[in-house]
Parts: sequence; structure tokens; C-alpha cells
Amino acid sequence: MRRLLWNEYFPVLRLEGSGSRTFLQGQTSADVQQAEDGNPLPACWLDATGRVQALLEIRMDATGADVLVLAGAVDAVSQGFDRVIFPADRVRLKGTRQQRRQELLVQGQPMEPVNVCWTEDEPNQSDRFPASEAANTNQLDRWRLEQGWPLGAGELDGTTNPFELGLSPWVHLNKGCYLGQETVAKLASKGEVKQQLRSWRALSSDLQGTHPERGSVLRRQGDRAGVITSAVEIASADGSPQEWIGLALVRRQALADPQLTLEGDQGTIQLFKPQAFSEPPSRA
Repeated sequence: MRRLLWNEYFPVLRLEGSGSRTFLQGQTSADVQQAEDGNPLPACWLDATGRVQALLEIRMDATGADVLVLAGAVDAVSQGFDRVIFPADRVRLKGTRQQRRQELLVQGQPMEPVNVCWTEDEPNQSDRFPASEAANTNQLDRWRLEQGWPLGAGELDGTTNPFELGLSPWVHLNKGCYLGQETVAKLASKGEVKQQLRSWRALSSDLQGTHPERGSVLRRQGDRAGVITSAVEIASADGSPQEWIGLALVRRQALADPQLTLEGDQGTIQLFKPQAFSEPPSRA
């Protein structure tokens, strides 16, 4: 079986000090107190209103923590942490570096770093996935968009919460207080969100010459039903019709619709639930 590997460099913030674990417990959505040293832990960095500002992986060690910024602005995360660090926290920022990160691409797997390895700068025999083939840009785009990884600026624009993006496993509701916790807890208790992330696809022939792009409005029987957040044209190698794929935030009322119309009746797109999307918490 063909094994595709996502191999890319990401910025990492270094935190030093005995209070690193407690500090990150209060600043991220992950239960950092329970994290094992050396294992990447997925986390959201939220604002005070529970909106996602960055997606992180946290790796604890004996003297502090590395915080890899998977999506979002590393400078914003660094400045946000720096604003709330006090001497009593027993933690300090020690700058940033680039980290090589590998992930084995598995269809339908939840958005958690099960097949993730932070590795050395040069490939060698110690790589965890030595027999895998490096994915090209088209393969990465297709995998990300079909899986529903919200890594684009359209998904992380500062207005979405983790449940809308399918990131329920990244939020630990019972771990105590953290930045954005009050709003996230209210959303979880309501058991519903106003919109959810969906994957979409369309043949070029279905789009009447238009090019979908981030911000394109989607309609359902004339009413606004959502907005495209990512759009990529996938080139065909065998001469078949070219295809567009992407992600969209779709309003709750339209989630069951198999297709939506681009504003101005400029073609239709087919909707489907991303393979790795995790449902929002349901009201007990």
C-alpha cells in the first residue's frame, strides 16, 4: 500500500522553567497536566471569547516545553504568551526555531497527532516513517481538504470556535480554567453550533467559468447558507475534467443539503462531511 508522508518545517516556541506545564494548562485547550513528556499534544490557542487563534502541538520535557504552531501566526502566539507571563509563573520564553515535522497521512483518522514525529533536520535511518513517499503539493491539498484540517487563513480567521471546525478532541472540557473556557463550556452545554466545516468539490464544468475563492458566498434557495474558506484547483494528469476542492463554513440549516449554489447562480458545489471532522458535543 502506498504510504504518503507530510514532511514540513514549522515554527516552535521554547518555554523554559518549572512552571511551563501549569502555564500552558491555563493558556491552551489541552490537558497539559496529564501530558507525557516527549509526545506531541494537540491544543487550540483561543481568545477570551473562545475563538481559535492558532493550532498547536505541545511537547513537554524535563525543563520546559516546545510549542509548535501548526496553523496561525507564531508572533501572535509569542506576544500573547509574553503579555500574561509573570515572575510567579516560573516560566520564560526563550525564542523560536524551525522544527521538521513528519506525519503519515491516514484517511479518516481524527485530527490528532497519532502518526506524527518531530525529527532531526536531515532524513536518516532513525526517521519513524522511512519507507514512505513524500506527498507533493496536490496530494497534500487533497488530503487536507478532504480530511477537513482547518489550516488555512479562511478557517482560522479569528471568528470560528473549535467545535465549528471539528476540533472537539482538542478541547478538554473538564480540565479547569483556561483562556476562552467560559464561552467554550457554554457552547458545549448548548449542544449545537451555528455552523460547521464541510468539504466540497466541483468539476470545472459545473462552475460556469467561475473560480471559487475564499469568501465566495454560498446560497440555498436564495438564502445565504455559508461561505467558502479554502479553494484549490486540482490539475488532472489523465485528461479528465479539472476539479476544484475546498472547505466551507456551512450554516446549520443547510448541513443536510448535498449541494449549494455559488452566489449569482454561478454554478454548484457538492458538499460532504470531512473524513476527520469530530462532531460538536451534544447536549445530555
